[in-house]
Amino acid sequence: MLEVKGVECFYGNINVLKGVSFRVDKGEIVALIGANGAGKTTTLRAISGLVRVAKGEVVYEGRSITNHPPYAIVARGIVHVPEGRQVFQELSVEDNLILGAYTVKDAAAKRETLRQVYERFPRLKERRRQMAGTLSGGEQQMLAIGRALMSRPRLLLLDEPSMGLAPILVREVFSIIEEISKTGTTILLVEQNARMALKLADRAYVLRTGSIVLSGSGREVAANPEVREAYLAE
Repeated sequence: MLEVKGVECFYGNINVLKGVSFRVDKGEIVALIGANGAGKTTTLRAISGLVRVAKGEVVYEGRSITNHPPYAIVARGIVHVPEGRQVFQELSVEDNLILGAYTVKDAAAKRETLRQVYERFPRLKERRRQMAGTLSGGEQQMLAIGRALMSRPRLLLLDEPSMGLAPILVREVFSIIEEISKTGTTILLVEQNARMALKLADRAYVLRTGSIVLSGSGREVAANPEVREAYLAE
């Protein structure tokens, strides 16, 4: 479904991604793990058109989307849930969700997707008239994921969905990710909580200072001694 081929990205003169290559197959959950500053967020931003690709190519469903504008990439079925939620604080929960469906022209389809999102996130339905900025961190993360689902993505890019959440909410968010995957949505997951991510992932890649240094099934990567020492130590 997605191929990232030798992608290089720069922030000013700093080479942040150094020839990153990996693939995501249809229906998979693929995890991208690594330390802070390894280039995980930049990789997602390069795919979704938020950071310019200086070299290499991003191919989605057989066609290059390299440096296409973000709105065009969303229209193709790739939706990015950014790090830090980034909900519209002064809009209601429901207005946030409806904004997520701006590419959906069919009003009946939009209503049905909203119903499905409320079914998956009953707390959002309870708080649909509430301002998004008044929600807890866990509720805002659910809103960010729900807003992404409103555009009916085929590929969902999730950046640090468990960041800043209490352990009980982390488990809930990962359970939601698993449910979304079971409905047929393909997921590329960037996550600091390597233990949870690798448990869930079909396959995983390890990024170190802008380069992929290891890949394999979630189980294989979790069993690697270096990964265990760096990311899974108690």
